Amino acid sequence: MLKLEPFSSADFHQLIRWIPDSSFALQWGGPAFTYPLTVEQLENYLKDANTVNASKYLFKAVDESTNEVIGHISLGNVDRINKSARIGKVLIGQSESRGNGYGKQLMLATLTFAFEKLNLHKVTLGVFDFNTPAIKCYEKVGFKKEGLLRDARKNGDEYWNLIEMGILESEWEAKS
Repeated sequence: MLKLEPFSSADFHQLIRWIPDSSFALQWGGPAFTYPLTVEQLENYLKDANTVNASKYLFKAVDESTNEVIGHISLGNVDRINKSARIGKVLIGQSESRGNGYGKQLMLATLTFAFEKLNLHKVTLGVFDFNTPAIKCYEKVGFKKEGLLRDARKNGDEYWNLIEMGILESEWEAKS
């Protein structure tokens, strides 16, 4: 099982190692980061996170059986008036750890935090349309496709489409 722990500066170098190239950086972090990922970018990312009434929460995913950090996720754009937030920066770090159910556990832990700790009504995310393993994972935990943003991000000479997905509090409760 996975547990979420606050992401901190002690985790920077591991995350940097997990981002091998500019395409992967765009897929993981969208336009928020440039490749190569740097300590300075991560310091800025971490600023004002994980505090009382924060607008963003950054987590590392820890395998409880080995105590090994295996991933990263963020819950940002926390809007306490509209009771919504957006999941981003989803990553299972080592390629050999992918496809083992960690992604589903990571999403469930984050949704538990969002709906049960922050009492949110809706959580959204964006995923590139070619990332079918991620889309299947998100659908398994209850996300629904809400729309398609065509040519949303430019990677080199090509454009990538972004699927918008969301899950409502009532859908979460029905799955729990």
